[in-house]
Amino acid sequence: MTTRRAYVAIGANLGDARASVRQAMDDLAALPGTRVSARSSLYRSAPVDAQGPDFINAVVELETRFDPAELLAELHRIEGGAGRERPYRNAPRTLDLDLLRHGGEVMNTAELTLPHPRMGERAFVLVPLAEIAPDQVTPAQLAQVADQRIERL
Repeated sequence: MTTRRAYVAIGANLGDARASVRQAMDDLAALPGTRVSARSSLYRSAPVDAQGPDFINAVVELETRFDPAELLAELHRIEGGAGRERPYRNAPRTLDLDLLRHGGEVMNTAELTLPHPRMGERAFVLVPLAEIAPDQVTPAQLAQVADQRIERL
């Protein structure tokens, strides 16, 4: 079976957020048929459309045999293992894993939209993504989020 390149955004703002993001990177690397081919630096950003403390964010590039739905299920399993709860939309979280892109897939279902519909609006996604995959982000996209606070750690 062939592998496909996927990008996953990682964020956390509850508990030891740095440790949670690093552990999520390791958990993604441990998925069968999956390899983490690039990891961004960690970044601190203010919540966007959310409340609570600042987030720690990163993006990873995967080579995976999972199709998008299977990978999404694995992301949800990893979130659950980290104690993720969903009491309301955009609640503070112990871990948030968003599938940004999966190969060239374009889809829009009740469970998953690819590419991620809001990734172009968020510095905490675009800046770490540009670090590891500059071909995935345009200068115009980065300019559009230049007013959002983000700090490389």
